Amino acid sequence: MLSPCIREAPETCLHGCCPAPNFLGNHGSSTSNPSSTPKSTETVVTTFRYDFTLATASSLCPDTQFTNHESLPSLQESYSYFIKAYPQFSQTDQADHIRAHEYYHLTLSNHVCLDYIGHGLFSYSQQQTQYNYPTPTIASTSSSPPPPQLLHSPEPIFFDISYKSVNLHTQVVYGGQESEVEFEMRKRIMGYMNISECDYTMVFTANQSSAFKLLADCYPFQQNPSLLTVYDYKCEAVDVMTESSKKRGGRVMSAEFSWPNMRIQSRKLRKRIGNMKKTRKKQGLFVFPLQSRMTGARYSYMWMSIAQENGWHVLLDACSLGPKDMDTLGLSLFQPDFLICSFFKVLGENPSGFGCLFVKKSSASVLKDSTFASSIGIVSLVPASKPSEYSEDSISMDIETDKKQSKLENSKSHEIEEVSIKQKALSLSEIMELDRDHFESSQPKSAEIECRGLDHADSLGLVLISSRARYLINWLVNALMSLQHPHSQYGHQLVRIYGPKIKFERGPSLAFNVFDWKGEKIDPLIVQKLADRNNISLSNGILNHIGFSDKHEEERETKLETCASDQVEGSNVVNKRKDERHSGISVVTAALGFLTNFEDIYRLWAFVSRFSDADFVEKERWRYMALNQRTVEI
Repeated sequence: MLSPCIREAPETCLHGCCPAPNFLGNHGSSTSNPSSTPKSTETVVTTFRYDFTLATASSLCPDTQFTNHESLPSLQESYSYFIKAYPQFSQTDQADHIRAHEYYHLTLSNHVCLDYIGHGLFSYSQQQTQYNYPTPTIASTSSSPPPPQLLHSPEPIFFDISYKSVNLHTQVVYGGQESEVEFEMRKRIMGYMNISECDYTMVFTANQSSAFKLLADCYPFQQNPSLLTVYDYKCEAVDVMTESSKKRGGRVMSAEFSWPNMRIQSRKLRKRIGNMKKTRKKQGLFVFPLQSRMTGARYSYMWMSIAQENGWHVLLDACSLGPKDMDTLGLSLFQPDFLICSFFKVLGENPSGFGCLFVKKSSASVLKDSTFASSIGIVSLVPASKPSEYSEDSISMDIETDKKQSKLENSKSHEIEEVSIKQKALSLSEIMELDRDHFESSQPKSAEIECRGLDHADSLGLVLISSRARYLINWLVNALMSLQHPHSQYGHQLVRIYGPKIKFERGPSLAFNVFDWKGEKIDPLIVQKLADRNNISLSNGILNHIGFSDKHEEERETKLETCASDQVEGSNVVNKRKDERHSGISVVTAALGFLTNFEDIYRLWAFVSRFSDADFVEKERWRYMALNQRTVEI
């Protein structure tokens, strides 16, 4: 499958292949050459996107500037303008039905959840059913709060993870004893991700960072010395990979992003990718996300192709992709050597889960020269029991401590204890045999797992999910930009958005900052904490690898220096411009999912509007003191 959005690398977007409903099914009608696209089609696409921008501009009340939070239109009035601007949004109400019946805890707790990244495996209703809790109706809870157990249930019983001591190459090539839980989960995930088992092998990891470190530890940086990443923000998982590669002789490079639109500086990136025909050098590992999980900027598929053509192995970071976004990937054409994604259990309730590392079978030999006897981070999925059902016999073998093993009293437990990985080295076959015996004695006959969260995304499909997110994120961008300080024509803006603004192709995430009436940035941590008090979950992060042109030289000084002083608190930074790679801009971030509704983004807008009150932060501080009878720093 080839997306018609593939044009020149710096201009292409992830979902440009879906400019209008009448083009959604037209994936195979064009090639990577922009000249092959009919002129009439390009004209229609341009017109459609222009009309979309106009519709977004009219999605607020006629008074498009708001300087007081009390002047904001009501939720109902705002929605009426929203639906007039985006009448097709009503066609996405299937997502609202799923939220009402399967994720009712979000409504019961009045929780706006904008801080989850990854894919949700299960629904809240599914979790409650396993504990036999009654399913309340929204109407019945309007006069009284729901029972505490409905909002704060015990740890769900879907599965647990157990660490394995095995070499990554061995695991990829030869596999190992697989529990029924792992078999069912692997099959379900690969189907959901649209990845063929004939082409790729999947490895369960503890989390996203573990997957990145696993690959970095096993990749032959001695022979392929370069690591080139494309991230406009500070990513913990990438930092872990970077440190591991440096220890093994890797040369780390990064793409740069133009201020203020945060677009890839394509000439510099193309130069760093290089030309294998000219240099004849072995390259290395090219780490590439299709979109930024902070700014919502989207990047071209073609960067993967360009890197592969010039001798790079490609790692596709799919962690920030939305549900069903993998359906837009022509993996038959752009088959990355490695792919990483992450999954969590229940949206708004349980962020624990696991990561997945997919290794292309034809690329597995790259990892065979690893000097690591075992790879830390590979896990097994094992059946979990309800807390009341836990017994010493059901505790899985773990490599963490001998203390846990000493509690096992039956013969099987003693066998596992005697061969603790910390006490003596075991061969791979011996470990697999112990795992197999333990699984057979502890797991039920049937371990089939229903991943209702993935089922919901599948039932909605790519078109509905991407359209819904497009309407909501662009309305939110427009709404935030409408907020002003009183007398702002003589002062400073209230909100600054980083990266793409109103744009048809932008992703469903947002990076922004709030400024006071004097133009000083309010610490993103303060914004996040105040949002949390209002039951709105946001995240924060740091934008980096920013390239400033001469035109924006003055902003380079103010933006990066402020952030650098935040990162090096209490120290005397003499020259912060000496190494810009370690400086950046701290921001507040919000990520929309397919269950996000209009009320969620309206509440975020209403919350941010309160910062137009010059005393809002101080008022919140005093209110918190009065409620808690103690002084707590915000």
